[in-house]
This record gives sequence, C-alpha cells and structure tokens, in this order.
Amino acid sequence: MRQKLYSVIIAGGRGTRFWPLSRSRKPKQLLKLFGPKTLLDETADRVLSLGGSDRTLIVTVAEQLNAVRKELSALPRKNFLAEPEGKNTAPCIGLAALEVIGRDPDAVMIILPADHWVSDVPAFRRTLKAAAELAARHDRLVTIGIQPAYPETGYGYIVKGKPVADAETDAYHVKKFKEKPNAKMAAQLLRQGSLWNAGIFAWKASTLLALMERYQPAIHKSLEKIADAAGGKSLATPTPKLGSVIAREYKKMPSISIDHAILEPAGSEGRVLTVPGQFGWSDVGSWAAVHQMSPRDADGNAATGNWLGIDTKECLIHAPDRLVVLLGMRDAFIVDTPDALLVGDLKRSQEVRDLVDELNKRGQRSYTIDESTSRR
Repeated sequence: MRQKLYSVIIAGGRGTRFWPLSRSRKPKQLLKLFGPKTLLDETADRVLSLGGSDRTLIVTVAEQLNAVRKELSALPRKNFLAEPEGKNTAPCIGLAALEVIGRDPDAVMIILPADHWVSDVPAFRRTLKAAAELAARHDRLVTIGIQPAYPETGYGYIVKGKPVADAETDAYHVKKFKEKPNAKMAAQLLRQGSLWNAGIFAWKASTLLALMERYQPAIHKSLEKIADAAGGKSLATPTPKLGSVIAREYKKMPSISIDHAILEPAGSEGRVLTVPGQFGWSDVGSWAAVHQMSPRDADGNAATGNWLGIDTKECLIHAPDRLVVLLGMRDAFIVDTPDALLVGDLKRSQEVRDLVDELNKRGQRSYTIDESTSRR
C-alpha cells in the first residue's frame, strides 16, 4: 500500500475559534496549544510514515501558503497546493484528488484536517492503514468513526449499518449521517452504537472524482478545466496561465463541505463504509476543549505563562507576556496577546467565532488578521 498511499492534510482554517491567539493569517493549525509543536506539525508527524514525505500533500489557501510552507519546511515545495480562496472542503479535496491522480491514477488518498488532537498515534496509524486497504479493495469511500465517550451535540454522527462481510478489520456499511443532533437525539445515537464523524477519510482519487461527477457536476466541470489547463503538470507549481484558470474556476464552484457534497448522497446509495477508531481523538473545537485536554492543577486550572489565581477554579489561562491575576474566578478562559485580551465563560467558548464576525462588522479587522501585522 505504501507506494500508492497519499496523505492529504487540509490546512486552510480561518482562525476564528481561537481568537485572539489565532488570526486569519495565523489560524488554529499554526498554534502550539499542547506543546512545542503546532497542530499542523503534529498532524504531519502522525502520517509521514504512511507514505513518506514525497506523498504527504498539504492544501491551504493562498494567504497562508508561506506560513504553512515555513512550518513544514522538510516537505518538498511541490507538495503544497494553494487554493485562491476558501470554498469549504469539497473543492479543496477535489483539487487534491487531481494532483494525486496526476501522480498515480490508482492511488488511495487519506484526507485529514490539520488541526486535530490524537493521543495514541500507533493506533491512529493502524486505523488509517485499515481504512486505506478497505478503500482500495472495495472501491468505496471510507470514513473514520470515533467511539463516542458522551452524547456530544457539536459533532456529526455516523449511523452504522451491517458489518462489511469480507473486511479484514472491524468495518461497517454506513446507513446514514446525522449532523449535530440535539441532546436527546445524541443520547439515542449513543445507545444505538453510532460513531462520531471525525472528518478523516480514505478513498481512491479516481473514485472520488467519479462520484464528484455524479453528485456535484458543477465542481467536477471546473476541476476538468483545471486539469486540462495543467496538461499533466503539477498544480503545486502553476504557471501564471494555470493560476488564472484555477482562480476563475474556483469562483464558479459552490462553497460546500465534502460531507454534504459527496458522502451523504453516496451513503444513501451504499457507497460509504466506516472503520471505528479508538485512538484518543478531539477536533479541538474551542478553548473549552483545550482546557479539558491540558494538564490542570488541583483546582482544575490549566495555564500557560505568568499568572496568579486566588480562589480561582476550573479556568484556562494563556498569558505568555505579562502577569495575569485572577480573583474568585470560575469556569473562565483568559487569553492575553500583545494587542487584545479576551475573557469569557468556558461554557460559551464556541461563540468566539461570533466575536470575530462582530469585530469585522465594526471595522476592527486589524485585530482579526494577524497580531504581527495588526495595529500598525
């Protein structure tokens, strides 16, 4: 499988969930939330052994390309694809499929977000290899499902169907997908043995493009025009002419996720399988998630930097540059950066993206781009 396996890391986040530490030019995947390495670097480390550096591709948006290349400088420059603008994951993964199929028409792609957390890396790799083998053997779309630890309402769910009869690993046909259910439905899905949808996939590049033609003809038509303009050459080093074609065709494509565009309709026709994974996983979706996964003191506080807390419990503190003092605080998160300070309720940390939208509406975009360039 090694010679035909490509890892495709999607690294084009907008930098809204972890403001003010993250900005549009310094999104979540470029943050060091759990140690000395960024989430992007940790993701690349997890998959490099699967296909090697030559078969580890990164897809990002043009404004983040230089930062992403710098972060993963050990990878060949030919392995970085830049979207002219973000159009969600379906166009992004379609573009990557063009690059992969140009290198190897029979290749299997593993698709991974750049900003997830995994605790058991060997188990993670074993699960990816099993999914890739399944995708190659059955010519199906394969999604990784996570055994839920609790009835989470912020994740999508995979409803399992019958087991795959001749699979060499634990695998199931996908009955349907359920997007972010309410608490009652989440508890019911948990009882039914449904899985969290981790957004990690495996399939042949040729299979994905064939289904793109079937379910998303507008995207497929634009991808065909890009492929024609490339003339067999890599999309990672576009000529000015090819670059203009990519930009033109991207404007035509709808902004749609791969789940809605391909997986849901394919699942209704029995074309999707799932492999359950147990490797300690989180999509690190909020400051509350960082608090949960970080080492905490006896009072439940997780902190980075210089701080003092008196009668303070269950808080998250990020204060690398100056002293932060808390008195009588509960369930709060405090993020201090050179140009902005955020103090909030941990239970509402998902709403940080709304704050970013409000700042942009009020003409405060300099605070949401990048702290290295803001307020100049």
